[in-house]
Amino acid sequence: MKKFILIVFTVLVSVGSFAQGIDVGIKAGANFSTLTDVPDVSTRTGFLIGGFVTLKFTEKMALQGDILYSQQGADGKNGYSDLALDYVIFPIVFKYYIIDRLNIQAGPQFGSVIKDNYNNNLDSFDISGVVGIGVDLPLNLRVTGRYSFGLNDIGFSDYYGNGFTTNAKNSVFSLTAGFSFL
Repeated sequence: MKKFILIVFTVLVSVGSFAQGIDVGIKAGANFSTLTDVPDVSTRTGFLIGGFVTLKFTEKMALQGDILYSQQGADGKNGYSDLALDYVIFPIVFKYYIIDRLNIQAGPQFGSVIKDNYNNNLDSFDISGVVGIGVDLPLNLRVTGRYSFGLNDIGFSDYYGNGFTTNAKNSVFSLTAGFSFL
C-alpha cells in the first residue's frame, strides 16, 4: 500500500509541473452504499472525509486526486448483521468543465479496507470506477456528487453461515462539500 501511495503522489507531482493551476482542499460528506449480489441487505449511510488536489491543465480539463476515509458496506435486513466496511480510498478523476464552474468526472478509484465488522477475510484491496458531477462555487466551495461501482469481487462469503459465496461488489453514491485553500 505504501508503494501505491508513493506512485500516486509521484504521478500527481509530475503532472503538476504541466498544470496551469493547482487546487488543494478538504472535503466531507455522506455515502449511501450497498453490496451487489448479497441478499437481504439495504443501503448503509456513512460518512467520508479527507483531502484533494486538483491540477487544472486548461480552462476545460483537470485531474483530481483524493485521499478519503470512507464508510461503506450494507445494512442487514431480516435480523442479519450489518456489514460495516471502512476504507481509505484514492479516487483519481479526470474533470471536464462543461461550462465555467460545472464539471463532469470519471476515473478509477483504489481502496484498502481498514476496518470491517464481519471478519470475513475480505479482499483488502478494492478497485472501482467513478463517475460524477461537480460545481465550483464562489468562496472556494466545491460540491460533488459521485457514483462508484466496484470492478472486483470483494471476497464476501458465508453471510448466512451456510457456505455460499457471492460476487459482491461495492456500490456507493457520495455527496460531498469541500473547501479549496488556493
